[in-house]
Amino acid sequence: MTDKEIRAEALRVLERLPQEFRSRLHNVEIVVEKEAGKKRLRDLGLDPKRDVLYGLYEGIPLPERSVFNPPILPDKITLFSGPLARDFPDPDELRKEIRLTLIHEIAHYFGIDEEEIEKLGY
Repeated sequence: MTDKEIRAEALRVLERLPQEFRSRLHNVEIVVEKEAGKKRLRDLGLDPKRDVLYGLYEGIPLPERSVFNPPILPDKITLFSGPLARDFPDPDELRKEIRLTLIHEIAHYFGIDEEEIEKLGY
C-alpha cells in the first residue's frame, strides 16, 4: 500500500467512527510518514533497534485543554507507512492494523492512556 492509500484507508476508518466520537474530533490532522526516525524514537523513550512505532498522537488531549489556553496548531496523528507495510504485508491485515493504530491514537486524543487503551484491546 502506498502512503496515499494508507491515508485513504485512515480516512475510511474516520468516516466509520461512531458519530459521538467523530463530532468531537476537532482540529486534528492525519498524516502519513515513511518512518519515525531514530531520533524521534529516542525522544519518545523508545529503542530504535528494538521498538516499532506504527502511529503517534501529538497534541493536547481533550481532558487537559482549557478555554484559557486554546491550541494554536492542530493536533496531529501520524501513521508510519514503513513499519506498517513491513510488518503487515497482507493487505487485509494492513487495513486492520491501520484501523487499530488510528483508533489507538484517537484514544490518546480523548485522554485515554496506554494502560486503558490496552485494556480496551487497542
